[in-house]
Amino acid sequence: MIAIMLETLINQLHAIPGGKERSLAAGAFLFHQGDEVESLFLVLAGEIRLVRHQPDGGSITLQRATAGGILAEASLYSRCYHCHAFAQKAAHVYVLPRQAVFARLQADSTFARNWMAYLAREVQQARFRSELLSLKTVAARLDAWLNWQGGGLPPKGEWKTLAEQLAVSPEALYREMARRKWTP
Repeated sequence: MIAIMLETLINQLHAIPGGKERSLAAGAFLFHQGDEVESLFLVLAGEIRLVRHQPDGGSITLQRATAGGILAEASLYSRCYHCHAFAQKAAHVYVLPRQAVFARLQADSTFARNWMAYLAREVQQARFRSELLSLKTVAARLDAWLNWQGGGLPPKGEWKTLAEQLAVSPEALYREMARRKWTP
């Protein structure tokens, strides 16, 4: 049901006038922290990351958007972007003018309801991620993730991504999986 609702929203976003496609090479920036917000983005292919750099030189990945993902939706309501967006892998995005999105929200109540439902799901995901990261052990984080996802592991080729989502090293995740008799 959620996938169908997201697909409907994506189709509605594609129907907004004024959109254009843009390609980015791996490592290229889509926008920088502090840039004025002018657009909303749909990721058509590749991977875009939202990253905020910390004063100590570290960085935090705020979002990892792949094909079908909506990028910088929270920034739509801000004057400027609160982070950098760059192509982790070569990417192709659909760029929607901010004002055109707002006009569609005002003119189309069905679109506005779909947009609100999408934002509510994003808040739920953010709260889950916050809760997940508060857990102290790999086992507790894996249990919480499995519960949230309905109990199934992703395919073997996506286990490193799972480790990243759990904010643990791949090796720590593999040790926990081996302890449970799941082998990488």
